[in-house]
Amino acid sequence: MKSSPRFTRRLLHPRYWITWIGLGILFLLVQLPFPLLEKLGTWMGRTSMRFLKRRIRITRRNLELCFPEMPADQLEKHIVKNFESLGMGLLETGMAWFWSDRRVKRWFTVEGLDNLKAAQEGGRGALIIGVHFMSLELGGRTMGLCQPMMAMYRPHNNKLMEWVQTKGRMRSNKAMINRRDLRGMVNALKQGEAVWFAPDQDYGPKGSVFAPLFAVPQAATTSGTWMIARMAKPAMLTVVLIRNDDGSGYKLVIQPELKDYPVADEQQAAAYMNQVIEHEIMRAPYQYLWLHRRFKTRPEGASSLY
Repeated sequence: MKSSPRFTRRLLHPRYWITWIGLGILFLLVQLPFPLLEKLGTWMGRTSMRFLKRRIRITRRNLELCFPEMPADQLEKHIVKNFESLGMGLLETGMAWFWSDRRVKRWFTVEGLDNLKAAQEGGRGALIIGVHFMSLELGGRTMGLCQPMMAMYRPHNNKLMEWVQTKGRMRSNKAMINRRDLRGMVNALKQGEAVWFAPDQDYGPKGSVFAPLFAVPQAATTSGTWMIARMAKPAMLTVVLIRNDDGSGYKLVIQPELKDYPVADEQQAAAYMNQVIEHEIMRAPYQYLWLHRRFKTRPEGASSLY
């Protein structure tokens, strides 16, 4: 479990100078007014398509697999909007790390905070189910401003980026938990904490089962949610941050506690959770991280989908 990190002189080593420059540019950019940031993010996302050809192919393939009946012209428009959202997502990361609380609060509204309070009555822990929207970093910051929580994460290989992202995420939250620290997460939940966990990506064959996701009948799905539910018995509910299309900022959506989670059956639990994830993605499908090779892990003997 990681609390707010301390700065060390090692982070001034020349190996990190390029990272420092990039972070400095990001810091300066996010000082711009929000309407300009939206325009800049859209432009950055469109421009990135000239250089991210492989990611475009992955995005197109994911959409073809999940929505096989989507017309070709609509699919291509969806790809463009997805990359526009990617550009905005980079700036939202800077907003999450560098904006003041006052400025963040100005640009988001909350729907369903009472759902979280109800789920935690009596000191019960809450497993916050998240999905990888482009606004993920900003979502963590806004959720923490409503109620500080903990979050599962993967430590960054770059020590400077690890320091910056952890410090940024801790501005409104309690602690970060290494995604390999299952015991730490379970203990936090048993102590009544709210802990964020995203089960929507392909984490490889170890600790996964295959369950339907959209039109893909066998998507590798982490069993982590099921294991945590069995061990900690927390309330479970989804929280996502959606970027409003009208330029008015964001809406943090907190759903009521999930009911009838099939904790007795690992396979049914994976299918259940994928249905929950589908529902959340469809709130704003073009804002989702389709660039990830979500279906890279295949059953034994099955051919690659990419």
